Amino acid sequence: MFTSIKQPTSICILRLSAIGDVCHAVAAVQAIQQRWPDAKITWIIGKVEVQLLHQLPNIEFVVFDKKAGLKAYYNLQKQFRGQKFDILLHMQIAFRASLVSLCISAREKWGFNRKNSREIQWLFINRQIRALKQPHVAEGFWAFAEAICNDKQTNHLADKPHWHMPIGDDDQEWLNIQLSGDELNNSSDNTLSTKPIFVVSPAASKVQRNWLTERYSAIADHAYTRGYRVILVGGPSPADQQLGDAIVEAANHSLLNLTGKTSLTQLLAVIKNASFIIAPDSGPAHMATTVNTPVIGLYAHSNPKRTGPYLSLENTVSIYAELLEAQTVKTIDDQRWGKRVKGEQLMQQISLESVIEVFNRLDQERTNRISLTIEG
Repeated sequence: MFTSIKQPTSICILRLSAIGDVCHAVAAVQAIQQRWPDAKITWIIGKVEVQLLHQLPNIEFVVFDKKAGLKAYYNLQKQFRGQKFDILLHMQIAFRASLVSLCISAREKWGFNRKNSREIQWLFINRQIRALKQPHVAEGFWAFAEAICNDKQTNHLADKPHWHMPIGDDDQEWLNIQLSGDELNNSSDNTLSTKPIFVVSPAASKVQRNWLTERYSAIADHAYTRGYRVILVGGPSPADQQLGDAIVEAANHSLLNLTGKTSLTQLLAVIKNASFIIAPDSGPAHMATTVNTPVIGLYAHSNPKRTGPYLSLENTVSIYAELLEAQTVKTIDDQRWGKRVKGEQLMQQISLESVIEVFNRLDQERTNRISLTIEG
């Protein structure tokens, strides 16, 4: 199905949350910008998520604060009164987002195909993207770009999602200051500035998706002995802070603990400068995808083929398939796509040895790239 509007001049993106999902959506939005450079892009987004994406060029962000309740809908309707977009891309299945879509007038309202949709989204749209079989979340968003960027004669779109996420000069300068301060505090090691960076991002949005504290410390120690400068990151919540402190205390070597000390764009700068990062199913894993930093993903509850770090699926350490089959006596192919595995202690079944194996492979690949660069 192809859009009937041959050359849109105004496009509205509706994707409110969460960090990982808006990261996935960026690739589609940037592809649309490349295809239709003269079209005005307006993105309706959540209050937290805009803090990460506000540096994206040529996009007007309109913040929808769900905590404001009915007033948030009223303000949005008031802001868009008298305005009609050529296209609305309704990229969020949640019923709350569909209510938001009622505040937006558009000639074409694109949503997910009914086969991939839930929460009666199809009642709020008049166009559907193509049906997808077992898609990754990023591919689901990419299909929106396909729908309005291609025509029957010419393919204007790359085959797969790709990202161009800017890093602000202020954020890079902030990171340089943190790294310099770490060097002063560790003056006995005068090689810090030449060391590659390994980032440990231990916290997911739900505690049961976190790996074990002592194993995070162990992989940090392993990275240190392999010549890496280890940086620990996390959010400002008490739970994240406590986890970060526990990892530092259990580690045998020095870590730069930036837990709760970064903005989202500063965190992105940290990840961009890393050789690779380890993380469970969480926002930072997908932030890493946007800046092309390899991710060691840790998965037990959700299917990494659906929600894993899109450019690093081969680096994911996953026990999801085995757990799902053990709980349901069915294989992945016989399940509803995206079905989660339930349990409070599942992540402890991811062994340290399996993670070290992936780390060592990535470390060797990095060494090989450096050797080729020197030889070249």
